[in-house]
Amino acid sequence: MGKGGGCVPSKTKKSLDVSDHDISAPLSQSERSISIVGDDTAIPIRNSGFQIAHKKLRIFIVFYSMYKHIESLARKIKNGVDGVEGVEGVLYRVPETLTLEVLDQMKVPTKDDEIPVISVDELMEADGFLFGFPTRFGCMASQMKAFFDSTGVLWREQKLAGVPAGFFVSSGTQGGGQETTAWTAITQLAHHGMIYVPIGYTFGAGMFETESIRGGSPYGAGVFSGDGTREPSETELALAEHQGKYMAMIVKRFAQH
Repeated sequence: MGKGGGCVPSKTKKSLDVSDHDISAPLSQSERSISIVGDDTAIPIRNSGFQIAHKKLRIFIVFYSMYKHIESLARKIKNGVDGVEGVEGVLYRVPETLTLEVLDQMKVPTKDDEIPVISVDELMEADGFLFGFPTRFGCMASQMKAFFDSTGVLWREQKLAGVPAGFFVSSGTQGGGQETTAWTAITQLAHHGMIYVPIGYTFGAGMFETESIRGGSPYGAGVFSGDGTREPSETELALAEHQGKYMAMIVKRFAQH
């Protein structure tokens, strides 16, 4: 079924044998996946185990940020990812769906051009994902949903199956849906066959902080934006950096097996 192996391989198709390949050479997309084969069917599974020895694993930090709260978390998450040897974080935005006129009326700050807009095809190059987005009525913002909706071509052949992924979010208030936003977003990963990685309570004592306002949950890092002017707290930023480090360790562990 198309490039990359498909779902029903030929019975004469040769299995991938690492000994047949020069591991110092770049891998093709078909070599970046393996299949669990039954009697007549195969399930494509992305496999990070066939990594080039000198090449870093890459975690794509893909986000939508209107007033830069999510962007602040994304940059801290990248710091955490980059702090783990052999792994690097790559920042990407998803496409904007609002017009410039509407954004201007909403007083949305100009986006930083140094962070590129990701395309659907580029998702195939990642060894892991952290998706960040604001909360809209307890669910992800429509810009991020529109991007997920555009990934049908990858879904049809399960090109992202087996890839670890997690979330980080923002909301205006403490009851604004930081947990439900991540919870409802899990459906996107499930349909793609991706592996959801929450942070649990691995942040330690900071997860139990009650003396000050703190976004974030066992589902992932988070920030409260208030009326849009509140800046992320040191605890919220530290939790984001921790999530980046935690995800990098998970992705690295996957690559070793």
